[in-house]
Amino acid sequence: MHILSIINGSYGKRIVENIRSHSPSDWKVSTWVAPSRFPPIIEEPEEFLPSSLPRADLLLSLGENAGVAELIPDLCRLSRVKAVIAPCDNRDWLPSGLKNQIKKELEDSGIECAFPSPFCSLTEKFNKNEYIMLFARYFGEPKVTLAQDQGKINKVTIEREAPCGCTRFIAKKIIGIEVQKVEEKAGLFHHYYPCLASGKVDPRSGDSLLHQSANITKLIFKKAMQIEKEK
Repeated sequence: MHILSIINGSYGKRIVENIRSHSPSDWKVSTWVAPSRFPPIIEEPEEFLPSSLPRADLLLSLGENAGVAELIPDLCRLSRVKAVIAPCDNRDWLPSGLKNQIKKELEDSGIECAFPSPFCSLTEKFNKNEYIMLFARYFGEPKVTLAQDQGKINKVTIEREAPCGCTRFIAKKIIGIEVQKVEEKAGLFHHYYPCLASGKVDPRSGDSLLHQSANITKLIFKKAMQIEKEK
């Protein structure tokens, strides 16, 4: 699979570096660095688009500006992608109204899409497109198995990891941790990494994406520990 990643800051750069380092050997990850500044209204998208892009299967939009998100349909045409994953880890970067507009444009063009929020909530159930499902097999909502010895964690196996690399960070940190402290420490190390999801409270959910992401991590490690205890 060939992934075209769109970045314009440290958030996207970290995700791309982790995917490149830990994806299957036959994956190719190309990157286009988008402009860092956009006007409030983009009247001429061509002014901000590259002259060309490599042909790809999946577009991964990791821009830190709503202007980058606005370019997604045009970037898809340039790269001829068959699917798009545009995570929302900060609603300023991908407001709901813009997301719905992009979703309609892509669907009208026959391009499948997924908008996980936060990114580490992505699973293979989000979309049946083969490229989105293939990506979600390796990156998205963490899936781990744990092993213990004499009441302490001695092995962590990662079956699917958070795209940013946080799961690997936590996996190393909890080796030697007492089993009853796994959930607490997983949440703590999630913040230490640190998670780059927004800490702003969403009025609709009453929670921040940062907190939602931490809860996903804590629950995953808690479930894995419960399974290990029941063996």
